[in-house]
Amino acid sequence: MDTEGPRVQDDPDIKVMMAGSTLRKVKSRSWKKQRHFRLLEDGLTIWYKSRWAGMGHTTFSITELEAVREGHQSEVLLSIAEEYAADLCFTLVFHGRQGNLDLVADSPGEARAWIQGVRKLIHKAETMDEKERLDQWVWDWFHKADKNKDGKMNFKEVRKLLKMMNVEMNEEHALHLFTMADKSESGALEIEQFVHFYKMLTQRDEVWKVFQDYSGDGEKLMLDELEIFLRLEQQEGDKSCRHAQELIDRYEPSESAKKQGAMSFDGFQMYLCSQEGSIFNPELRDLHQDMSQPLSHYFISSSHNTYLLEDQLRGQSSLEAYIKALKRGCRCVEVDCWDGSDGDPIVYHGHTLTSKILFRDVISTLKEYAFKVSQFPVILSLENHCSVEQQTVMAKHLTQILGDTLLTTLLDGQVPQQLPSPQELKGKILLKAKKIGGPGGSLDDTLTDEVSDDEETANSDAETLSSDEPPVNHNAKKSKSKLSRELSDLVVYCKSVHFHGFEHSHLHAKCYEMSSFSESKAKKLAKEAGTHFVQHNTRQLSRIYPSGLRTDSSNYNPQDMWNVGCQIVALNFQKAGLEMDLNDGLFRQNGCCGFVLKPLFMRDANTLFSPEKPEERQGKPLRLSIQVISAQQLPKVNQKEGSIVDPLVRVEIYGVPQDQAREETSHINNNGFNPVWNETLNFVIRSPELALVRFEVEDHDKASRNDFIGQFTLPFTCIQAGYRHINLLSRDGTAIPPASVFINISISELT
Repeated sequence: MDTEGPRVQDDPDIKVMMAGSTLRKVKSRSWKKQRHFRLLEDGLTIWYKSRWAGMGHTTFSITELEAVREGHQSEVLLSIAEEYAADLCFTLVFHGRQGNLDLVADSPGEARAWIQGVRKLIHKAETMDEKERLDQWVWDWFHKADKNKDGKMNFKEVRKLLKMMNVEMNEEHALHLFTMADKSESGALEIEQFVHFYKMLTQRDEVWKVFQDYSGDGEKLMLDELEIFLRLEQQEGDKSCRHAQELIDRYEPSESAKKQGAMSFDGFQMYLCSQEGSIFNPELRDLHQDMSQPLSHYFISSSHNTYLLEDQLRGQSSLEAYIKALKRGCRCVEVDCWDGSDGDPIVYHGHTLTSKILFRDVISTLKEYAFKVSQFPVILSLENHCSVEQQTVMAKHLTQILGDTLLTTLLDGQVPQQLPSPQELKGKILLKAKKIGGPGGSLDDTLTDEVSDDEETANSDAETLSSDEPPVNHNAKKSKSKLSRELSDLVVYCKSVHFHGFEHSHLHAKCYEMSSFSESKAKKLAKEAGTHFVQHNTRQLSRIYPSGLRTDSSNYNPQDMWNVGCQIVALNFQKAGLEMDLNDGLFRQNGCCGFVLKPLFMRDANTLFSPEKPEERQGKPLRLSIQVISAQQLPKVNQKEGSIVDPLVRVEIYGVPQDQAREETSHINNNGFNPVWNETLNFVIRSPELALVRFEVEDHDKASRNDFIGQFTLPFTCIQAGYRHINLLSRDGTAIPPASVFINISISELT
């Protein structure tokens, strides 16, 4: 390990960052304050403080950053564009839901050094392997604890550091290891000795035991021994022979072991902590599904009130919210449009105090970010409250800004019998809104309802739910007078219509017509007519939205809606929690492209499947057995001096009602560092194709609710059996390395 820290210090841009710069931090047109920024010696932490604010300072890690944008590429910097030239401005973009940092440098050269320097550091952080990442983590802790900066730590400092690292340990044992590491007998450890101490401290006995079970000589795994381990424990079958050699080539650090075609314990541990040793099958992370089926055959990652960063009453409307949703793989965004005072339509949550943004700015943002993480289509769900005049302005903005990206004509000129596929619609934006007539724009007898696509207010939760209401005869003139022909003509495959019951839609509906349902209406229909709902969703798109009563932007459980095949299950992406964990979990597969192919029994128009009767699908139920072995380096929840977590692991199954289950381990007192459980949790899964499995680690609390430590959610079908690590995510869905849980999973048919 490089004891000087990363050798990026020689880079001229990094030198500028380490020397420090005074930059203006900008929050709005009127809030611009100077702060002193510098990169700390670890090459990973950016520190800044006000010149005047006494001791107060702030730090953040390069690993928290996703990207750097140059110039006026944020709403805040655009608002001061006349005051500061683009070559002085840049934006630091954080992962997850954390707000951006908008900065202005004193000179173009200084801005350039920070932009390029931060980019190099982000790249370095992203390309570290497991060993480098762990070394870096240890290195960071050493420097955090080395208060007098002499590069050494005595036993008292080490003991304090262990507390910071969430380790409560036997003092005698710690002193014994400290003495062994203190080769120079100076009573203090230098960084290399501290790393040695740390390695002894973190010796993974539970991994060593597995290694010993398969190693003939107890020192290494020969190629055939590794192969047997992969076949028997990791359930890899035929590929285990080829894979064993690949793993040695990839993870074995010792050249001499490689030459013998063997894997040492270090190599074995590195493999188990890698992506390939993770619970998520790496082959299913990549784009692998058939993308040539009709749109109605996919679950589509969908956002509600996409323009909001916070709640629905006072929250800020922001272009940044669209960027964040699209970067998370979202493929259906919502735009709530109202008349602007100067003739230019605005976007905000109507009749509330949320701030307003321009419709044309939303469309420009969409144009720029729609296809950065996925090439498959984006549906623009329009909630239209505008006058005919401003609707025509909207149509002009859509066509001028989006150009060819906006789909405005049928793909082959024919009125479709089924929806086109994501593959055929690659790189296209589709407008979902009311429409006069059919997809070609011709008037037909299915004239639209009122122009207002305000289904979310119209369909109140108290609406009647009769599944066989007669079709309503709407007045053509009334509709036309309220709907701009120019806007209507831009709607092709996503025509918004009111839902008049499954029987009516079965007899009369066209595949390009889609309805929106409030969460309560969808839930009721799913319970009362599950099979009809599943059949309906084989042909047509359904969009579900949260109840209007959720003013805090909370979410409903999307699983209930996926269980009946609803494709566009819109969630408030701005609100972290269980529901977004499930959404992230489902769409983590298939290249995070925002489309997941529904199971076969949900794509067959004659299916008899209903979530209440899962036995209608072919296939036996499965037994899922999870041995929770241990956890590693859990973060502290309570930052109070001396507080250490008492962790437990809960496993939750989300799927059809009969599959819903949760089991948890006991809690372990005072050990967030390397708790060991060796407890087995068992589940029966009747509809594995729909099940999601969520692992949550909590800090046990006798007096109040347990505190959340970390979680990871994935589709049951993406699980790799065997000895696996689960890399935990924060409440926000971002990685918290090196926190992980070590498990052994087996899946078998229920006999």
